Amino acid sequence: MSDLRQRIDAFVKLGEFFRSYCEYVKNDVQITENQKSWFFKFDEAIAIAKHKNGWFTRENILFAIQQWGKLLVREKLENWILRYDPTSSTPKTVALIMAGNIPLVGFHDFLSVLMTGNTAMIKLSSNDRVLLPLVSEYLIEILPLLSTRIIFKEDRFENYDAVIATGSNNTARYFEYYFGKVPHIIRKNRNSVAVLTGNETPAQLNALGEDIFRYFGLGCRNVSKLFVPKGYVFDTFLSAIDSYKALMDQVKYANNYDYNKAVYLMSEFEFIDNGFLILKRDIGFASPIATLSYEEYDSLNALKNLLVQELDKIQCIVGNGILLEEVDFGETQKPDLATYADHIDTVEFLLKTS
Repeated sequence: MSDLRQRIDAFVKLGEFFRSYCEYVKNDVQITENQKSWFFKFDEAIAIAKHKNGWFTRENILFAIQQWGKLLVREKLENWILRYDPTSSTPKTVALIMAGNIPLVGFHDFLSVLMTGNTAMIKLSSNDRVLLPLVSEYLIEILPLLSTRIIFKEDRFENYDAVIATGSNNTARYFEYYFGKVPHIIRKNRNSVAVLTGNETPAQLNALGEDIFRYFGLGCRNVSKLFVPKGYVFDTFLSAIDSYKALMDQVKYANNYDYNKAVYLMSEFEFIDNGFLILKRDIGFASPIATLSYEEYDSLNALKNLLVQELDKIQCIVGNGILLEEVDFGETQKPDLATYADHIDTVEFLLKTS
């Protein structure tokens, strides 16, 4: 238990650092010499991460750091991890294959592996190779024993006991082939949806814009599809999200918008366009960048049944009084520690893996 307490203390201190760093960035507050060294390292890492991946804007990286700063507090960490018996299993080496679609996207897996007393053997995505190694360096300074429990791999994995791999539907097939003989969690493509009834307030619809546009819609928790009542008029929705039009200042987003609009025009698809978002009728859950699919429904009960049947394709459902496990408007990118990707309890998996 003392080892667990040390790990909790280390992540509490990391959370304190994240919060202090965000305050420093926002308000240019006075800092100590040790803070100055680490703050400058994070300044540099954020600049490099943005240079290497144009989708990783400073704003979005800071948002990710800020959200983890809110979660890495003692009460939340203890309430989360002490619901289990993290001292009940033998330490293992867990291979983590990280995605790179949004900043620090694999941090929850990283946290879960270390908090359960295991070793994290990590293969980073080429799209996100800067941030987690620096976070790990900071953690190791706080708790040196973690130096043997955090391993970054460039080549093939060897001598591992379990795997958590995140990728696309295509890469999942390869993961199943290579890692199918050891305990594993293999994640595939998922999307998030929102259910509108027509009774939403402008404030709720504006908050929905956060669910759609944060990280430019690249995360599995981003809303990529709307379910709307038959005959729904989009005017109020489009007016409510107008504050997000500055997205077009981001060249990569604007290029995707222009490209997808051109494709739809040439293909003679019907769509709604507000100058920075394309709304296209589609029964699928996925949608390209700068595009939002929508589908009309006749009956809320029938829609509920459909969503239950399709849960294996859905990460989040945004709504108000639609389903028990729905997410409130504007909250998809703010999951708590007990919210697990693909609804699979990562900590339970790690503790039960022998």
